[in-house]
Amino acid sequence: MKLAAANVPISTVWTSPDAPRDIDAPATATQPDVAAWAKSMDTETRLGLHGRTLTQLLFAEPVLVRSERDGWSEVLAPWQPSSQDELGYPGWVPSSHLGELPQIASDPVAIAVPTAALLAEPGGRPVSELSFGTVLASDEHADGHTRVATPDGGSGWLLDAVLRSASEPSDADERLRLGEQFLGLEYLWGGTSAHGLDCSGLIHTVSRVLGLRTPRDAHDQADTLPNIPIDDARPGDLYFFARPGKPVHHVGFVSPAGMLHASETGKRLENEALTDDRRATLVTAARF
Repeated sequence: MKLAAANVPISTVWTSPDAPRDIDAPATATQPDVAAWAKSMDTETRLGLHGRTLTQLLFAEPVLVRSERDGWSEVLAPWQPSSQDELGYPGWVPSSHLGELPQIASDPVAIAVPTAALLAEPGGRPVSELSFGTVLASDEHADGHTRVATPDGGSGWLLDAVLRSASEPSDADERLRLGEQFLGLEYLWGGTSAHGLDCSGLIHTVSRVLGLRTPRDAHDQADTLPNIPIDDARPGDLYFFARPGKPVHHVGFVSPAGMLHASETGKRLENEALTDDRRATLVTAARF
C-alpha cells in the first residue's frame, strides 16, 4: 500500500468502480462538481445512491491506496475509523482525485464554515472552494490569513475567520452551533460535506472540526463513544436509534429542542422534538 491524499475539494467514495451512474458524472469527473451533482438529484435519484456511495474524502485527507484498476483506486481512509477495516474506511475513488500527501503540522486547522475560498495569496484570487470539515496543516500567518499545505507540495491561503484550530477545546454549545449551520441542507447518503450530509456524516464531520477522531458510521460511533443513560443525556451528547434485534441505524445530536439530525433521504437537516416513533427506537446515548 502507498500513502496519498485527496487533491480535489470533495471526492465521493464508491462501493466499486462500476457503482456510479450517468447522473453521477459530475461527482466522478477529474475536477468534480459535488454542488452541481447534489442539485441535479431528486429524491428518487438520491435513493439510488444506497449501495453505491459510502462516504466522502475532503481536500488533503490522507488515504492508503490498496490497489488500482481502470483509473480507479481502492483506498482506506484512516481519518474515518470503521469496523470494516482497522486501517480506515474502505472504498473506491477515481485515481485522478488523489495526489501526494501534504506535509503534516503540529497545529492543524479546520474549516469551520460551510465553504471557504482557498486563495493563491493573502487577498488574492480564489483557486478552489473547500468544504466545512477540511483539515489542513498551517505554517504561516499574515494579514488575517493562514497559509496551509496542499497536496503535491503546494500551498494556499485561507482567511483566519473561516478557520478553527483543531487543538482547541470545545463544548456542547459549539458542537450544536457548528451543526446548526446546515439546517435545511438536504440529506445525502454517504455525505460528509457542506453539499450534503447523512446522519453519521454530520456527527463525524463536526467532530473533525473539533479535532476529534470519531468513527464514520452510526453503529461504530455507538460502539466506540462512552455510553451514558438516556435520561442523563444533555445538549451536545448523542442519541442512537435501532430497531429490535438490529444494529444502530441512526444518530443525532441531543439539542434543547430534542434532536439536531440529518433524518433520511428526501428530508432536510432539522432540529426537532423527538416523535413517538423516534422514541420507540431510541436505544442509547453517548458523550464525547
